Amino acid sequence: MNSYRLADVARLLDLPPSAIRSLVARGFVRPARGPRREYRFSFQDLILLRTARALLGARISQRRISRSLGELRRRLPQSVPLTGLSICAAGDRVVVRTGAQRWQADSGQYLLELDVTLTGDEVRVATVRPQRPSAPESAQQWFERGLAAEESDPRAAAEAYAACTALDASHAAAHINLGRLLHETGRTAEAERVYREGVACCAADATLLFNLAVLLEDTGRWEAAAAMYQEALTADPDFRDAHFNLARLYQRLRKPQHAIRHLSRYRKLAVAGGR
Repeated sequence: MNSYRLADVARLLDLPPSAIRSLVARGFVRPARGPRREYRFSFQDLILLRTARALLGARISQRRISRSLGELRRRLPQSVPLTGLSICAAGDRVVVRTGAQRWQADSGQYLLELDVTLTGDEVRVATVRPQRPSAPESAQQWFERGLAAEESDPRAAAEAYAACTALDASHAAAHINLGRLLHETGRTAEAERVYREGVACCAADATLLFNLAVLLEDTGRWEAAAAMYQEALTADPDFRDAHFNLARLYQRLRKPQHAIRHLSRYRKLAVAGGR
């Protein structure tokens, strides 16, 4: 089953990372955690994130959204089906419609499909049809091809991400994903080059800086890693995992006061539901 990182979800759904973290903190989605405690979102999470955002905009109560999405989460398919649906805000109710049939979401029925968008007071999920593969033409198309290939062919995914960055050097998510794939396969020098190129070409991206910090830490450059975690926190002061890693690293560096400060911040953010 595919899983998606925060940067992937932000790009796919055109939502800022802060909005995604807010929806997670409010309990609308419950993403898994990766080996570095980063969020890993499922196919179902993509639907629920976009739906929750739209229903909030339609002024449905948070309690009803939470109850409805809980039922939807239980019944969503594991992968993209070929049929479509719409999710509507009808008064204070959340209604699911497929063809001529309608169901009230919090009474318990089923959902299908992925591309959720808001039109007026209705959240529509577009039908996905199989298409003949074609050669990507844009950087974003190469990026999406990389996402699709990660589980089945990491090498092809890395090549797609590299093609994306060649066309658009400012594509932070492609730098992030390519660097991670290289790091995971032990190609740390290449991963570092990719990350540093991303840092040079992109606006300050907390995830990109965080991943570079993790690589520096894994290769024993603790002081450099600490400085890079600090840069990640400059880009996103509420980056909970960066505070956690930095606290742990400062303990190694025998800087207990620094460690305590970041561990305290991590705990506060954990209670508040930060990243």
